[in-house]
Amino acid sequence: MSNLKKIKEPKRARIGFYSAGLCTYWEQFEGLYNCLIGYNKFIEKKLSQWGEVYNFGMVDTEEKGRAAGEFFNKSNVDIVFSHTATYYTSACVLPIHQINKAPTVILNLQPTPEMAYESTGTDRWLAQCVGCSVPEISNAFNRAGIPFRVVNGLLGLYETPTFAKADEVTEKRPEAMKAWKEIEEWCVAASVQRTLKWSRFGLLGGYYSGMLDMYSDFTMLQAQTGMDVEILEMSDLDYYLKSVTEKEVQQKLQQIQDFFEISGDSPSDPIARKPSQDQLNWSARVASAQEKMVRDRNLDSVSYYYHGRDDYFETVQSGFIVGFSLLNARGIACAGEGDIKTALAMKIADICGTGGSFCEIVAADFNRDTMILGHDGPFHFAISKGKPILRGMGIYHGKRGSGVSVEAKVQPGKVTTLGVTQTRDGHLKFNISEGEAIDAPILLNGNGCNLYCR
Repeated sequence: MSNLKKIKEPKRARIGFYSAGLCTYWEQFEGLYNCLIGYNKFIEKKLSQWGEVYNFGMVDTEEKGRAAGEFFNKSNVDIVFSHTATYYTSACVLPIHQINKAPTVILNLQPTPEMAYESTGTDRWLAQCVGCSVPEISNAFNRAGIPFRVVNGLLGLYETPTFAKADEVTEKRPEAMKAWKEIEEWCVAASVQRTLKWSRFGLLGGYYSGMLDMYSDFTMLQAQTGMDVEILEMSDLDYYLKSVTEKEVQQKLQQIQDFFEISGDSPSDPIARKPSQDQLNWSARVASAQEKMVRDRNLDSVSYYYHGRDDYFETVQSGFIVGFSLLNARGIACAGEGDIKTALAMKIADICGTGGSFCEIVAADFNRDTMILGHDGPFHFAISKGKPILRGMGIYHGKRGSGVSVEAKVQPGKVTTLGVTQTRDGHLKFNISEGEAIDAPILLNGNGCNLYCR
C-alpha cells in the first residue's frame, strides 16, 4: 500500500556478460557468427532491465578470455553471465574467471524447443548445441576451484532469425519464462550485494540488555557484507529534533493520517488506548527529526534502543515507532532493540522489492494448524493488509517508557521469512523459511502484527 518515494534507491548491479564460441567455426560456416551475436545482443537487452551491462561480446580464444577477465575487472562487475552460444573449448573461458572473481552463472539457453530435423545442417546445429560445453566447463571450473551455477531453459526470442530453420519464437514458453525469472533473481542478488557495499547502517543507542542472539561484531558485518556501521548517540538525534519546524510537524502529521488508522481504545488490553493528540504531535516531531538524521548522515538503515531513567531521551524514544515505520516504507530498514542483523535482513528484503518487516514467533494456533508470528516496533506498509493501526501504549512491555505503537495484519498469501544470524565460527548465515499467511483474528494489543503461517 505504500507509495512513499524511497529516500535512497538500491544500487543497480554491474553485470558482466559474454558469449562463448569457437573461432574455427566462423570461416567454416557463413552466417553462424552473426546469428550468435544476435543472440548475444538479445540477452544483453534483457539483462539491462536489471542492471548496467558490460558486454565483452564473443570469447572464442584463450587470448580473448584473458582480455575479458581484465575487462570485467576494470568494469568492477558484481556478477558475470557466461552464454554458451555454441560449442567451445573450456580453455577459452577458464582464464576469464581465474582473472575475475565475480560470481559466475552459465546460461544454457537453447534457441528452439526442437530442431528442424529434416532441414538442419551442421551450421544450424552448431547454433543449437548450446549444452554441449556445459559438462566440459563444469569439470574445468570444479578442478580450478571456481564456483558457478547454471541456468537451463529456452532463450525466449521474440522473432526467428533469418539464419534459423526452426521456429525460435519462445518468449511465452514456460522453459523460457522460468529461466529468465531465475536470471532476474541473480541480478537482484547482485544488486543486494552492491547496495550493501555502499550502505551505512546506523546503530542508535545500544542493544537491549541480555538478548545475546542480537549481539554482533561490527567488523565482521563490514567484512562479510561491505556495509559501514555508524555509531549514533541519542544526542545526535536530539540535534535534529531541535531543528524541526511546526510546518514540518504538520506535514508529518498528514503523512501519519494518510498511512495509518488512528485507533480507539483496545477492547481487550487496558494499556492499549487511543493515541492522544499530544502523542501524535510528538511522534510527528520525532519522525521529522529521524528523517533529517537519515538524510544528513546518509543512512540506509537504523537499529535503535535506549534505556534511561525517566530522562529526556526516554521521552524522545517514545516517539520512535511511527517515524521509523514511515522510513521503512521509504527504503530505510529500521529495527528496534538494537537488532542490526534483523535490520540487515529487512534491508535485503526491501532491496528485493518485497518489503521487509521484523517479526518473531509468538505462539501456535493448534486449531488453525498455524504458527503466529508477531511484531514489535517499526512496521513495513508493503506487507500490510489495509492501513496499520496506531495505538497509544501506556507501557512498552519489557522496556521503560510509553508511546505510540503499531498494530497490523499481514496480507494473505505466500510468505518467505529471512533471518540473518551469526554462527559459532563467526560467519553470517541466512535462516529462510516459506509458508502461507492466512486471514485470521489478531490480538488487539497495539503491540504488533499477527502473521499466521502454515
